[in-house]
Amino acid sequence: MLHILVVEDEPKLAQALREGLEEQQYRVTVARTGEDAFFRLHSEKFDLVTLDVMLPGRSGLEILARLREQGLTTPVLLLTARDSIEDRVYGLDAGADDYLVKPFAFPELLARMRALLRRGAAGGVPAEKTGQKLSVANLSIDTARREVLRGSTHLDLTAREYDLLEYLMRHQGSVVSREMLARDVWKETARATPIDNVIDVHVARLRRKIDDGFDAKLLHTVRGVGFILREEEVAAQ
Repeated sequence: MLHILVVEDEPKLAQALREGLEEQQYRVTVARTGEDAFFRLHSEKFDLVTLDVMLPGRSGLEILARLREQGLTTPVLLLTARDSIEDRVYGLDAGADDYLVKPFAFPELLARMRALLRRGAAGGVPAEKTGQKLSVANLSIDTARREVLRGSTHLDLTAREYDLLEYLMRHQGSVVSREMLARDVWKETARATPIDNVIDVHVARLRRKIDDGFDAKLLHTVRGVGFILREEEVAAQ
């Protein structure tokens, strides 16, 4: 049974989420403060976290940023009452994998949770079952273990960052448009407004993780078109 951590300080909403998720056969733990969530995430294993932004004490974003700094890769669905571009970008920069604006319909919450859980970020698919290794230059991923290496350095990616990288690696050498990423990685086909800003934030975060500190840059922006993953051509001396 999948284990969900619901971080929500409003008692009625927390109880509604617990009851609704338990009816869907999830095991649910509720944390009412960021500090409680922080403790539980270090002492128990969860498959997904729904995280309210506005919490007593430290905010949800502060907690999330700290957890990501410590290498936690559990998928996090951010619940927020604010839907400005700046708020969404700030949440994604803090390490959220997706966001949902309050008030929301419970079926949409379930759909977004299922999308994150399908990515298998909390452990991945056992290596003996399926998977392959993909590489470009000295960047490689093991799709069975969902492990990423740049040279001998292990890279800690969130669920969304991993899916984005795997997609780019499967299309290495070809330009990938934002429309392709929205459709194939974000599974967004009916959203009224484009998610270009969200995609750009994730690409920027992924670029920092795979390219910072390495001479050869692999993830490039093709202005006005999209992105391409390829090894830089070294100019002749």
